[in-house]
Parts: sequence; structure tokens; C-alpha cells
Amino acid sequence: MSHQRARIDRYVTANPGVHFNALVRSLDLAPGQVQYHLKRLRRAEDVREETLYGRTHYYPPEYDAWERGSLAMLRRETARDVLVHLLSEGPSEPSAVAADLDIARSTLEWHLDHLVEQDLVAKDRDAGNRVTLVVCRPAETAELLRLVDPSVTDRVVDRFTRLVDDLLAGERPGGEDGDDR
Repeated sequence: MSHQRARIDRYVTANPGVHFNALVRSLDLAPGQVQYHLKRLRRAEDVREETLYGRTHYYPPEYDAWERGSLAMLRRETARDVLVHLLSEGPSEPSAVAADLDIARSTLEWHLDHLVEQDLVAKDRDAGNRVTLVVCRPAETAELLRLVDPSVTDRVVDRFTRLVDDLLAGERPGGEDGDDR
């Protein structure tokens, strides 16, 4: 295995779920060079690739489908904040989560759709059809949270996405609007 390929393999092992652009930035390599070595690593089955929600993520081969999807979500700041909130506060109503995290309800719902799809969060409904958000696998989710150390660049991208979501929802940043949602 070449020196650069070994570097990429070690980085993916240490940062499971890392997405392509973060891998390029972190290793300070040309995108084509990373693509070439990732192709070789995938062919040798040393690395797994999965594209979720517009980003291609890389994992060591031992991660199962639930872990891969979960790590992809945990690499997104807002989704991670939602999970941390639910783990620390317990089952919560969506409006309380949105208010506590100071995010638009539409932003929360976008992330919740993916968190539910990846079996990280469940939307429980009571007799009055009120929704309560519950973490599906709290112990395993908490363990995966320990693996994720978001980069400053990832945080900036996620915050920019929040800002755009707020603007598209007709809100001022910070969630103050005249909307009755």
C-alpha cells in the first residue's frame, strides 16, 4: 500500500463517516489524488463508500448499515444537536426541541425526516395525536457520538445551511418571524 493510500485508510479508520470534502481538506491532498486512492481502497474492500443526503461518506468495512447512516447524520451539526438534546433532556415535543436549539421548525423537520429514516429517532404519537421525539437506540447513539469530532469547516457549512433554511422559510436568522407554525 502506498504512503498516501495508507494515510487515507488510517484517516477513514480514525474518522468513520468522514465525507469526501472533509477528507480532502484534512489530508491536504488534491481531490483527484484522494479519488484515485479511495477507488483502490474500495476495490480492496478496505474502505466502504455510501452517499447519503448529498454527501459521500467513507467507513472502515466493519461498520453496518445502521452505524453508517447514523454516523452520516452525526456529522451534521443540527442533526447532532437534536440527538444530543434528546439524549440529555429525554423524550421531547418537536416545538420544544426547535425552541431550545433556536432553529426553524422546518429545519428541525428536515433533519427529523432523515433521523427517523436512519432509525435514530422515532416520532411517538399519543391519543391526542401529539408527537413526542424519542431516541431509538440511546446507548449505541451515545457511543457513536464519541467518534464524531466535527471540524470547524463542517460547523460553518452547517450554520450556513441553517441560515439559508431560515431565509427560505421567510424568517429572520434566529427564528424570529410572524409565522404561526
